[in-house]
Amino acid sequence: MSPRSTTTTTASTTASEPASEPASEPASEPATGEPITGPSAIAPTMPAAVARRYGTAEVISVENVPTPTPRKNEVLVGVAASSLNALDWHFLTGTPYFLRLIAGLRRPKRIIHGADVAGTVVAVGADVTSLRVGDRVFGESAGGGFAPYLATKADTLSGIPTGVSFEAAGSTPVAGLTALQGLRTHGAVRPGEHVLINGAAGGVGTFAVQIAKALGAEVTAVCSTRNVDMIRRLGADHVVDYTTDDFVPGGARFDVMLDNIGNRSAADCMSVLRPAGRYVAVSGPKENRLLGPVGHLIRTKFAFRRTDATFHQFTAATNQSDLAFIGNLLASGQVVPEVQRTIGLDGVADALAEIGSGHVRSKILVVPT
Repeated sequence: MSPRSTTTTTASTTASEPASEPASEPASEPATGEPITGPSAIAPTMPAAVARRYGTAEVISVENVPTPTPRKNEVLVGVAASSLNALDWHFLTGTPYFLRLIAGLRRPKRIIHGADVAGTVVAVGADVTSLRVGDRVFGESAGGGFAPYLATKADTLSGIPTGVSFEAAGSTPVAGLTALQGLRTHGAVRPGEHVLINGAAGGVGTFAVQIAKALGAEVTAVCSTRNVDMIRRLGADHVVDYTTDDFVPGGARFDVMLDNIGNRSAADCMSVLRPAGRYVAVSGPKENRLLGPVGHLIRTKFAFRRTDATFHQFTAATNQSDLAFIGNLLASGQVVPEVQRTIGLDGVADALAEIGSGHVRSKILVVPT
């Protein structure tokens, strides 16, 4: 397969036809022997972007692997679209190293990456009653999206609203849930409040700008020169080009700061927040290969004890209610995923290397068929 278009686009919200059903693979080893309901003509093997050991992009190869069989509480999805996230890079490299306590100490449990998924249910486990074969769904899985088929728990998925394309839905789950939960759940953004988004041009940031506007906030977004026009187009009221300007001077004027970068001191962040402001940390410096941003986040949390503003750090959780909320934003056009380019399976390695550089712009969409 060859990479597809390389132009920057926004994912259309027009529904597309379900993907054809070639063979695909599981995130780890396939389950067998579970009764399922669905077509019997699914191929027993499928191509997938596979990484059987920890490493960078060079450990990824496109291989034929067994098509997964859903367990009793799972469904098999014919994947129409997935997309790349920093999450995939961390699981690929096994960094920070403490991640390997859950991802596999010596070798990864997850051999097919791609947490985002959008597609059609093609088989259901014996205990699944919420979904049926033929349903159009999207959600955040435990990996497996870089293949034509993925088995995932039914409760990690939500229906794709009418009029929303697979491409738009497949670009959204991880980054969209992170942005929504950071702003609404932890930042408690209210209409009329002023939100600062530090790191507005990446996957989470491009969703955060649009979601904050949908929640009724005034938005100041921080990005580099090459992304200023894109961020303005996404709806930011004010854009700070960090190569020529600084958001810190100007005093306490923000109610919420969503920090996707973690490149400023706690004192800087506290100085721009109003009393009772909320600082929400999505990420932080990654130089420490053992603990990643943990040390920075702990120091920042303790520093915030000296102020009226509050510190919030979280890891986004799969939540059907939040997925449905984002789906409605996609359907209404209030959120339109910003897609840098679309690739096939043979483009996954290079795209993950770009994710690892820390300077990827918006989203990279994967169409595995």
